[in-house]
Amino acid sequence: MASSSHSTLFGAPHPASSSLDPYRDQAGFLPLVPCHKCGTVFIGRVSQKPGSKGKRFYKCPLLEHTDFACGVYYFEEQYINYLVAKGVLPRACSQVRVQGAMALEVMREGNDKEKAYQGFEFFLALVVRLEIWVSVLSGFQVCHSLGGGTGSGMGTLLISKIREEYPDRMMLTFSVFPSPKVSDTVVEPYNATLSVHQLVENADECMVLDNEALYDICFRTLKLTNPSFGDLNHLISATMSGVTCCLRFPGQLNSDLRKLAVNLIPFPRLHFFMVGFAPLTSRGSQQYRALTVPELTQQMWDAKNMMCAADPRHGRYLTASAMFRGKMSTKEVDEQMINVQNKNSSYFVEWIPNNVKSSVCDIPPVGLSMASTFVGNSTSIQEMFRRVSEQFTAMFRRKAFLHWYTSEGMDEMEFTEAESNMNDLVAEYQQYQDATAEEYDEEEQDGEEEHA
Repeated sequence: MASSSHSTLFGAPHPASSSLDPYRDQAGFLPLVPCHKCGTVFIGRVSQKPGSKGKRFYKCPLLEHTDFACGVYYFEEQYINYLVAKGVLPRACSQVRVQGAMALEVMREGNDKEKAYQGFEFFLALVVRLEIWVSVLSGFQVCHSLGGGTGSGMGTLLISKIREEYPDRMMLTFSVFPSPKVSDTVVEPYNATLSVHQLVENADECMVLDNEALYDICFRTLKLTNPSFGDLNHLISATMSGVTCCLRFPGQLNSDLRKLAVNLIPFPRLHFFMVGFAPLTSRGSQQYRALTVPELTQQMWDAKNMMCAADPRHGRYLTASAMFRGKMSTKEVDEQMINVQNKNSSYFVEWIPNNVKSSVCDIPPVGLSMASTFVGNSTSIQEMFRRVSEQFTAMFRRKAFLHWYTSEGMDEMEFTEAESNMNDLVAEYQQYQDATAEEYDEEEQDGEEEHA
């Protein structure tokens, strides 16, 4: 999970897809899940590690749509194209395939972002090729890690190339940032800083995740003594499923990727979100617990259940979105959102009124009567950027490990620009955290006096 890259496409099916074979659950097949707005949600996966979060995400919509099947889940193509994918670990070769569609030649990238950068042609060719099956393409969803070479290098280059080819489509990413305590690779700060530099410019929405925060949730809330990557991936897949549920099911108050972006992003560069999911209960007590909207709301806004290593109590919410699932009253949902804002007004900026958006999808997740997904645009996310920036500066000041990147053709100026962009992003978050409505009124009055 810590070094993987996947891509997801949302859209409607091409008429020629009527001969596809449904319900085939084998590694590497490409599923399509029905979407009540677009007709179909197409999901393509390319992963470095078996059992990663993108693959786990497939299981959620597949289970949810079993009783509402109106589309095709898996398909197999007739023609074989030979493609080369650099930057994918050999041990994951058996998982990275589309049966009957392509063969892979695999080379190691050694956690080097620049080497992985060179293997994007495989993914881009896959996107262009599979667009034939989609008549209405509304956006892309990319899951990747910023610490390793494949997710950071190949993932961000894929995002930038897709942005060039489809500038009017939404780009949503689920990005796993380096953990504050657990480190897989010593060059994580380099890879993460270079990746954030690209995500600021080319992604529309970025859901920030962190392995350490997910481990804490498994230990503290789920009462798991030895959580596996599968447990962590389950939390992420539940959140991913919640974000896309309104695309796939009808509801009282619907939302989609573009509407989510419009309500959550007051300034274009500030599109990095904290995410959470409720209910989170231990496996032994889950079946005995009766869920209510107030309980979901309380747990959803709990700082301890955020899936990234940033404390929202150390900043202020610019905007937030709560996506509920299940049979519930929209009136009760609205009351709970107003109640949260009134009780915690100091954690919300006062110069954006009514900055909490809610949506209600009628269909709950499998095994639950109701659930909720939280997405918040909080200035406290700068804690993660500050930590990565400090680690980056400590190494870059001494040019440590830099030769691994320059030997692949990178220039030191690229590192300097990425560091500067990261520091500017932190400064912007701090600026809007400190801003008040009174300051704006004073500036407006000064401007009117100068004009007079």
